[in-house]
Amino acid sequence: MTHMRQDRVGRTGFRQLAVLGGLVAMFATTSMASTPLISCKVELDRAVLPAGKGQTAVVKVSLNAVEMADGAKRAPVNVAIVLDRSGSMSGDKIRNAKAATIEALKRLGPDDIFSVVTYNHAIETLVPAQRATQVDAIIRQINRIKAEGDTALFGGVSQAAAEVRKHLGPERISRIVLLSDGRANVGPQSPEDLGRLGASLIKEGISVSSIGLGEDYNEDLMTQLAQRSDGNTYFVAESMDLARIFTSEFGDALNVIAKDIELVISFPESVHPIKVVGHDGRVRKDRVELRFNQIYGGQEKYAIVEVSLDETVAGVKKQIAQANVTYKDATSGKPFAVASAVDATYSDEADQVAASWNTDVRSAWSVNVNAMAYDQAIQLADKGDAQEAARILNQSAAQLEKEAQESGDEALRGKARYVKGQADQIEKEGQMSKFIRKLLRAESQQDLSQQRSR
Repeated sequence: MTHMRQDRVGRTGFRQLAVLGGLVAMFATTSMASTPLISCKVELDRAVLPAGKGQTAVVKVSLNAVEMADGAKRAPVNVAIVLDRSGSMSGDKIRNAKAATIEALKRLGPDDIFSVVTYNHAIETLVPAQRATQVDAIIRQINRIKAEGDTALFGGVSQAAAEVRKHLGPERISRIVLLSDGRANVGPQSPEDLGRLGASLIKEGISVSSIGLGEDYNEDLMTQLAQRSDGNTYFVAESMDLARIFTSEFGDALNVIAKDIELVISFPESVHPIKVVGHDGRVRKDRVELRFNQIYGGQEKYAIVEVSLDETVAGVKKQIAQANVTYKDATSGKPFAVASAVDATYSDEADQVAASWNTDVRSAWSVNVNAMAYDQAIQLADKGDAQEAARILNQSAAQLEKEAQESGDEALRGKARYVKGQADQIEKEGQMSKFIRKLLRAESQQDLSQQRSR
């Protein structure tokens, strides 16, 4: 999902970067736009930190995109649909898949690029990349799709990428939408293979959103592909829901407001980054680097970083983190930058520390930690230890409930009940069903990527 630059910034460079970030932000937001498309906010889990001891803390950097105005000019899209037409897709599945593809096509305008690749044991470019103008002719091509044969998923995505590459450019949003109901059994077929493919595509500015249909597709493979390319992930139990999912996915693609987003979080000498929670960020000695492919109008993207802090005396106020963000306007391709920072005060008063908890940061951290608990539970269940998998989920549910009580966050409390329910079901059945496994895998990725469309 993220691929970072290799340059370094020293300790003196922290101060230089802060100044430079402020100047760049001032130039970008005043010279190129009256209002920035993305605002940046840096927060700590506590505004007041206990003095006189080393400790850990949580830093949250939020990127909030403005809403796209009704009737506003949008960036044209360059979309390839990749449809599984293997034998398992016969009947309602392929009919509903074709209908959903046609409805998605009808949402596009004359400046958008559209292509369709189908795959079974062979790959066919059914609709070569072209402007979405000859709609009736394209629909006729889609309607002739028939389901038969095996599943060459890797080849289908690779061919779709070749179609998208014909119209790559800074003025377009490039995306592949993959639908599959089965396990890849022709060509490369491991999650690692597809993860590497996703990682290579994001370098070209291409995201892959994966839609898994039914209970027989390989959710690990599909999730890796979407995760490593910064795409969306969906689990669709019934094919009748495909139209809704395609509508959501195309709604996102048509609402991209900024792209090529790079986030650098820098820390002074007394603050040491430990890890990024839930993202593939690059952790260096004095900073963390992340990349997001795109952000939609009205969406929040955020990064959670755990840090360790050196001992500091009471009464001191220190800067803890500086965030510098660069991005491109999805419509014009022009570069912009914003910057923000967060300070903390150190105190000997336990009441001051306790009163300064930031419940929004703690809630975001809890959701991300819970998503990783889903993955851990899946690994345990795969090894035959369903009871331990249920214990991990129960433990996560208890943590979510604790955070909900402290923050009054009803959404978090609902999440806790939901996770507890999944744990109870696993305990009752003595195993993790295919349905629950797919549900947890998809929801883990959706939570970690702050996916808006569900």
